[in-house]
Amino acid sequence: MSIRSSMSVKIGLSAAVLAVAMTQAASAAMVVFTNNTLWTGFTVSQGGSVATETFDSYNGFYLNGLTGNAGGIQWTASAPGELYAGSGFMSTNSAEALLTFTLSPSVQGVAGNFFATDASFNVIPAIIGVTLADGSSYLGYAATAADFVGFYSTGAAISSISISVAGNLPAGTNFATANNLYFAVPAPGAVALIGFAGLIGGSRKRR
Repeated sequence: MSIRSSMSVKIGLSAAVLAVAMTQAASAAMVVFTNNTLWTGFTVSQGGSVATETFDSYNGFYLNGLTGNAGGIQWTASAPGELYAGSGFMSTNSAEALLTFTLSPSVQGVAGNFFATDASFNVIPAIIGVTLADGSSYLGYAATAADFVGFYSTGAAISSISISVAGNLPAGTNFATANNLYFAVPAPGAVALIGFAGLIGGSRKRR
């Protein structure tokens, strides 16, 4: 066990309404999920597929700016005090530090298994906060490595996701941790259409 420093699913509308919360962000609807199956089903219903980063190939201490790729989506991880990975988890090297993943290109949907661990990567119950670049957020209780939070934007794309932890005493024992990251990857035809629309939009602006 690693030791760190101390420092095609279909969903009905009624089921979706019961299982997700709607918030407003930047004039677009942001759908927040706490159920992986529903998030995946919603993503597929929008014409996309899901790519997963498991973090299984990472172990030990990493400097900020660590990058990886899943389904053509590049993620870049950072945290005050740098990063630590092990047991298939990506985490912070400093307690109570904010763990951030920046995404390129931006995505319409992002999700993950988010929770807190101690210095030996044991999962510990804690309050977690998950925040996107536009300010959309989720606050809740996580007690296992399977606890899930996901977002899907019907408007502006999502460029980053950050995880924070709080709620345990003594202070200095909570490390924000991700077990998996899931990305909504658009179908190839949709990617081409987005690029074509961008070209048209650009030419209009130049005129």
